[in-house]
Amino acid sequence: MSHEPLNIAVLTLSDRRTLAEDSSGQYLAEALVSAGHRLGDRQLIASDRYQLRALVSQWIADAAIQVVLINGGTGFHPRDCAPDALKPLFDRPVEGFGELFRHLSFNEIGTSSLQSNAFAGLANDTLIFCMPGSTNACRTAWEQLIGPQLSIDTKPCNFVTKVSKSN
Repeated sequence: MSHEPLNIAVLTLSDRRTLAEDSSGQYLAEALVSAGHRLGDRQLIASDRYQLRALVSQWIADAAIQVVLINGGTGFHPRDCAPDALKPLFDRPVEGFGELFRHLSFNEIGTSSLQSNAFAGLANDTLIFCMPGSTNACRTAWEQLIGPQLSIDTKPCNFVTKVSKSN
């Protein structure tokens, strides 16, 4: 298999977990490394729209980070701030990500999938994927959507060709 490793940052939004308790972020970090990519950074911050926007803006501006995976902050709780904080940063949304994620989630959690505001977009040639904070949701997103799209072998198209920053 041909492979082009990408530099991927992982961020968990949580007001309750610590990095040591972050099974979702740990899963994503391990999954991306297992797929042959590089963990560019991993952080956990509180659900604060301004801290979130500041950190993600740093990664967007950093030529070394090509993809950002964010878990948490996508539901309907008043502290869930990811959509409001990050969508204004996008140059182009990836509409199909949220739609497909909710479709896949429906098979796992039924109508509760309606409460997922999973979304993705491209900002300064950096892909940003935002998913719910549960480890199962992260697994679904990575294994069925994100992981395959970050493989140069996925045809007829993949996102590897869209992140033009140098590795």
